[in-house]
Amino acid sequence: MTAPTLEIHLTDADLTAALREDARRGLTADPKWLPPKWFYDARGSELFEQITQLPEYYPTRTERALLERVVAEIARAAQAEVLVELGAGSAAKTRLLLSALSTEAPLKTYVPQDVSSAALRAAATEVADEFPGLTVHGVVSDFTDTLHNLPRGGRRMIAFLGGTIGNLVPVERAEFLTDIHDVLEPGEHLLIGAGLVIDPAILVPAYDDAAGVTAEFNRNVLHVLNARLSADFQPDKFRHIALWDAENEWIEMRLEATEDMRVTVADLDLVVEFACGEQMRTEISAKFRLESLDTELSAAGFTLDKAWTDPDTRFTLVLATRN
Repeated sequence: MTAPTLEIHLTDADLTAALREDARRGLTADPKWLPPKWFYDARGSELFEQITQLPEYYPTRTERALLERVVAEIARAAQAEVLVELGAGSAAKTRLLLSALSTEAPLKTYVPQDVSSAALRAAATEVADEFPGLTVHGVVSDFTDTLHNLPRGGRRMIAFLGGTIGNLVPVERAEFLTDIHDVLEPGEHLLIGAGLVIDPAILVPAYDDAAGVTAEFNRNVLHVLNARLSADFQPDKFRHIALWDAENEWIEMRLEATEDMRVTVADLDLVVEFACGEQMRTEISAKFRLESLDTELSAAGFTLDKAWTDPDTRFTLVLATRN
């Protein structure tokens, strides 16, 4: 077995600088907002793993079941020599792709990308153990602005699973897809997992579970600011809100102040006022229609080859080719 390698383009200092910038911009905006990527410290990652097991949270199990059903077809169509996975995390679902690509295609290399070097190293080691003939080359970076650091060579497929594409607003999605187009060569592939527009009665509880795990996950961003920027948020004084925005066709998560309060972010020398009832957006999770995905991919220079959906039409896997 060849030991996995790790290429680091994002250090803890880089992450802290990005957090400082995001926190200053978001907390001084009107209305206030914070990016969802800051949910994910160790505690946030554990909470999200709990969320994926909740009865209300259908996306993870739906995507996995769909992937199990169509993965061989994806592998035969892509014929990838290199699988690049953005936001790889634990690479749990990726093993389905790796197995199929090893069987149905001439897969040689797996390139997991993530912001956490510790998580990436652990995932890369596990994959290398499980697939001893595979070269594993991890890239520590932020997929939103460091795609140019992904290795070139070989026939590549970039996988972006989990519905994470929905965390980007339309302008960000357009920029992101264009950046992927610029990284890929003509004929190479992009595989996207995306949630579909469904009945809000099913959709909203997935982001507002009865056990309150998602609420704790949402408030975790305040714990992150307290720990990393010496802020003095009192997270239990913020109420979790999840609502369906029918116009934009996305779920919006917010934190609502339950009383007037003043928060100091010491590392930014910033004092932030919250009025009772004031809401701060912490995440959007856009849901898609197949026609709109096709339109967005086409605008970025891709041809949609095939889209697969689960029997309840809640989730899709889309394979596209770079023109």
